[in-house]
This record gives sequence, structure tokens and C-alpha cells, in this order.
Amino acid sequence: MNLTLGTAFLAAALLLFTVAVLAPGAARVPLDRRRPVEVSPDSSLSRVAGSAVQLADTFFARRKIRLFNREALEQAGLRLGQGDFYVLLLVGAFVGALAGFVVGGPLLAFLLVLLAPVAGHLVLTVLAGKRRAKFDEQLGDTLQLLSGGLRAGHSILRAIDAAGSESQSPTAEEMRRVITETSLGRDLLASLNDTAERMRNEDFVWVAQAIQINREVGGNLAEVLDQVNETIRERSEIKGHIRSLAAEGKFSAYILMAMPVGIVLMLMLVNPGYMNVMFTNPLGWGMIAASVILMTIGGLWMRKIIDLKF
Repeated sequence: MNLTLGTAFLAAALLLFTVAVLAPGAARVPLDRRRPVEVSPDSSLSRVAGSAVQLADTFFARRKIRLFNREALEQAGLRLGQGDFYVLLLVGAFVGALAGFVVGGPLLAFLLVLLAPVAGHLVLTVLAGKRRAKFDEQLGDTLQLLSGGLRAGHSILRAIDAAGSESQSPTAEEMRRVITETSLGRDLLASLNDTAERMRNEDFVWVAQAIQINREVGGNLAEVLDQVNETIRERSEIKGHIRSLAAEGKFSAYILMAMPVGIVLMLMLVNPGYMNVMFTNPLGWGMIAASVILMTIGGLWMRKIIDLKF
């Protein structure tokens, strides 16, 4: 009996030893994968760009430059620093100068370099205009969110915070900015007025005035905001009718201003030597200058006629 038990224990021990030796081991993580993640070094181009941006930031930190400043970039919705934007302008000017030198020589290259800041200003203006227009379109929904938050029992700050969380850009960004400024100790009305001035929105001025009057005399602010919202929606409907009526005049102005340029380009393509007199004779240069001046005056005149105030 004892011999049998001893043989069984010995067989079990041999079996366990065999399993421990011959069984496949657990998957081991390679040594290089167990090391902490190392950030790959930047390329030489990235280092040069970073150095250029750092130099530009250092330069602008000591000087107050109004052209392409931080406020203009924020109004355009660009998440770029002033140095970043100037580096982009310099790169664009260099590429334009190189392309102009290859295509038309030094004069065209110089003109393209001069056009770089104009193009940058135009881009910022267009982006800021689109952002303001989008803010104006979202204002009705924003007021509805504010009045709903007030009816739910929230304070005006909490309602603005909720409206910023549930809205889209740029309304969400502007509402969060108001909350951040007030949390840092700034007056709510000053922040709202700055938002209205930054967005150039007269309707939002009414909202700030309604909140100010309510804080002074009291009352149901939710109903006041609903009335303001109704008024704003009616004004938006009138704006749409006016834009549709003025669209024909704008389109006519674009066609009339583009027609002389289009005719000149067509003649230069069909018969290249036909327009040489205009560019070689002083009288031709004078006529070109007079045409540009008259077209500018006419374009501004038509813009003044179709630019209706309401």
C-alpha cells in the first residue's frame, strides 16, 4: 500500500515537472516595448518653423502692432498666434515672389510680395464676416436657450453657461468667454457689451440692455428675452427680404465691373498684339488709370445705393 502511494506521488511529481518545463510560457513583452514612449525628434523644417515663430513672438511682445493683432485673429476664429500668422504671410510672400519671378520677372514678383499682406487682411475680413453672420443666425436659438434656462430656475450666469454648452461655434466660444471673464471678476454687462461690439451685432446689444434693465428694476427676464427674440426674428425676416431684393443690384454691379477686365483678357488671348499699344504708349497707361479710377468710383457708388440700413 505504501509502495503504491509512493509510486503515485512520484508519478504526479514527474507529471507536474514535465508540464512546468514543456508548457509554453506566457507572452513576454519585448524590451523595447516596455520602455517609456519617446517622442520622435522634430524634423529640421519643424525646428526652423518653430524658431521663426519664436522670433516673431519675441519681436511682437516688445511692440504693439495693430495689423493682424490677436484681436483680429480671434474675431476671425483662427487659433493662431500673431507670430504664427506673420510666418505664414512671409512664407506666402516668398512662394508668390518665386512664382512671379519665374512667370513674369522681378516686377511681378515684387507685386505679389506687396499683395501678401493685402491677401492676409482679406482672408481675416472674410472669416470674421462669416463668423459674425453665423453668430447672428444662431442668436434666436441662443435666446431660446437662455429663456428656457431661466424658466428652469437657473441664474442668468448659469443660463449663459448652459447656452454656451449646448450651442455651436461661434456662439459657444463667445458665451464661454463671457463666463470666463465674469468668473475672473469682470462685470457681466461689460462682457456682454464687449461681445456685441466684437460681433458687431445690434440685436445682441438689445439682449445686454434687457439684462441690464432687469437687474435694475426686476421682472420676468425670460418673458423679456422671448419678446426680444420675437422682435429679432421679425427683423431677420425683413433682412432676408431686403437681401433678396438687393441681390439683383449686386449681381449687376459685379457683371459691369468684371466685363471690361474680361474683354481685355479675351482680346489678349485671341490677338495678343492687339492690346500692346495700351501698355506701351503713355496715353494707354493714362486711359488704364482713368478706367480704374472711374470703375472704383462707380463700384463704391453702386455699393452705397444697394447697401440698405435697417
